[in-house]
Amino acid sequence: MIDRRHALAGITAMFGTALFAPIARAAQAVSAVRGTAALPVISDGPPSVAVFTPAQRALMTSLSERVIPTTDTPGAIAAGVPAFIEKLLADWAKPEDKAPILAGLDAVEARSLADYKVSAVKATPAQQDALLTLAMNKALGDDGRFFENFRQLVITGYYTSEIGMTQEREYLPVPGEYNGAFPYAQVNKVYSA
Repeated sequence: MIDRRHALAGITAMFGTALFAPIARAAQAVSAVRGTAALPVISDGPPSVAVFTPAQRALMTSLSERVIPTTDTPGAIAAGVPAFIEKLLADWAKPEDKAPILAGLDAVEARSLADYKVSAVKATPAQQDALLTLAMNKALGDDGRFFENFRQLVITGYYTSEIGMTQEREYLPVPGEYNGAFPYAQVNKVYSA
C-alpha cells in the first residue's frame, strides 16, 4: 500500500512551481531516497517543537475542517490534517515559512472579533467560510500568502493521509482491465496509485 511519505513525493505535481516551501522540502527528501534502501528522513511522532499557541491550534483545526469538511467522506480533522500541518511546519519550515501562517491565523481571529464579536473558533461555519473567503481575496491585510499556503497544507495533509488515499480516492495497486469504451457516467471515484 502507498504510504504518506511516498504520496508526499508525488504531491509536488499538484501545485507546480507555487508549492509551499516546507512541502517541497519534505517531498524532495523523500524523492532523494526513493529507490535506495534508506528510509525517508521524515520522522514519525509528534512535532519537534510547538508551532501554534493553543488558540492558534484550535483555529487552525477549525479552518482546516472548513477547507475539507466532512461530507459523505471524513473531513480534514478525521484525516489527521491538523497534526500533519503542525508536524510539517515544526520539522520542515523555516521561520519565514511559518510567519505568514501564524500572521494569517491572527488576522482571521482579529477580523472575526471585529466583524462577528466572537472568536473565529466559535464562529458559525458560514462565518468561518466568509473569513476564509476574505483571506483568499487578500482582504485581511496580508499579502495573500496565508490562504494559499494554508490551503496547500490542508490538501497535502488530507490526500497523503490514509483516509484521503482510501476513502476519498480509491487505491488500486493493480487496476482492472483496460476498457476503452467505459462510460464516463459510471466513474465513481478517481483512482490513485
